[in-house]
Amino acid sequence: MSSGILHLGSLREVDAFALHLQKHGIAIPVDRVLLPPAESPLGRVFEAKRFSIRNRFAIQPMEGWDGTPDGRPSDLTFRRWRNFGRSGAGLVWGGEAVAVRHDGRANPNQLLINDSTRADLVRLRETLLAAAGPGVVVGLQLTHSGRFSRPNSRHPEPRILYRHPILDRRLDLPSDYPMLTDSDIREIIEDFHRAARMAYEIGFDFVDIKHCHGYLGHEFLSAHTRAGDYGGSFENRTRFLREVVEGVRAVAPGIELAVRFSAFDSVPFGKTGAPESFGEYMPYRWGFGVNPENPIETDLTEPILFLSLLRSLDIQLVNVTAGSPYTNPHMQRPALFPPSDGYQPPEDPLLGVARQMGATRALKKLFPEMLFVGTAYTYLQDFLPFVAQAAVREGWVDFVGLGRVVLSYPELARDVLEGHRVDRKRFCRTFSDCTTGPRNALPSGCYPLDEHYKNSEAGRKLRSLKTALRS
Repeated sequence: MSSGILHLGSLREVDAFALHLQKHGIAIPVDRVLLPPAESPLGRVFEAKRFSIRNRFAIQPMEGWDGTPDGRPSDLTFRRWRNFGRSGAGLVWGGEAVAVRHDGRANPNQLLINDSTRADLVRLRETLLAAAGPGVVVGLQLTHSGRFSRPNSRHPEPRILYRHPILDRRLDLPSDYPMLTDSDIREIIEDFHRAARMAYEIGFDFVDIKHCHGYLGHEFLSAHTRAGDYGGSFENRTRFLREVVEGVRAVAPGIELAVRFSAFDSVPFGKTGAPESFGEYMPYRWGFGVNPENPIETDLTEPILFLSLLRSLDIQLVNVTAGSPYTNPHMQRPALFPPSDGYQPPEDPLLGVARQMGATRALKKLFPEMLFVGTAYTYLQDFLPFVAQAAVREGWVDFVGLGRVVLSYPELARDVLEGHRVDRKRFCRTFSDCTTGPRNALPSGCYPLDEHYKNSEAGRKLRSLKTALRS
């Protein structure tokens, strides 16, 4: 852990947390008292175009590492989705990332959507609904992992859109490594159409066309150097999205469309926790939402254009995140402790939370008619409910997204919404075992706090691995 960073778990009172924010000039709103359930903005219904959402908590999509080699859910997957239902959240944003084709899987245990897995996805959705009760809105996140595809093993099998001077070197890609052709891209677009049609037939309320975290949709947005129909101009870099939307509307007119996108990025960071050298690559042309003259600085010019495009496409549901877990995880998921292949936080993780919350607030202000889900709340730990209430009350965001914390404390949203005392022993402390495990071919789960994983054979292997890494 980096010295000088406050361990939030050491604070017991919200007043002390608020004082810390004020003292360090960290722009995160926080209420000092949680309102009774009947008065809380977190319990307020949101009226979307096609459905009512019963409260302001959302379950974020998280990549699963516990499916079968052919893309079906396992017992662990069903357990996780049952917990999503039990959470009390009114919106389930995708459950987890589901690949539209085999070569686009981020890991060899990621779920697939196809004719062979259809019946399993039906049961998975029904499991969630049975645990949730009436009124929950459930979507499915559709993905192709592009540059970060690992469909058959831990060995990368990248499907890239352009040459990236830093990431190509990291993956040891030769200069003649093949890029996806425009024809390849059109085939992938058809896979998204087919997948969305199947999701609609299964009964999902919406599909998320994933544009975040360095995966294929996100890489399109930064394809400034790509030639052809899908690169260069903003119009070309968003052609993938427009063609997916057009086809989905044709084959599944009854399903709502959503987009989770990384609103800003940065240059890749190295093992030292510092940005990779980029002086020779200026102006920087391999990012989205970055200042090309200083690519560790956010520039929301193009993200604003992107949201204008979503509005013109009549897409109301937007989930804002940032960066990539592979290149700058401290920006994407602020944490006190890095995973086994990560780096120590180069800043107080609260600054990463504030950066994402601030960007979401700025975008929400410009597009008030859209439904915004915010990200990066897990790091707030005990103070998450107080910040969540303030953020929704003050109009920074419409829905508070719950990610890793759901793995350790599935009932958090329900406890807050029903006015119960929260269990501080179950808050995620960002030990990052839920990332270290999958990075070492173990299932995704909370190994420190969920007894099911802690006492499993995978838990034993993870503890042995971490001991070996420390020695």
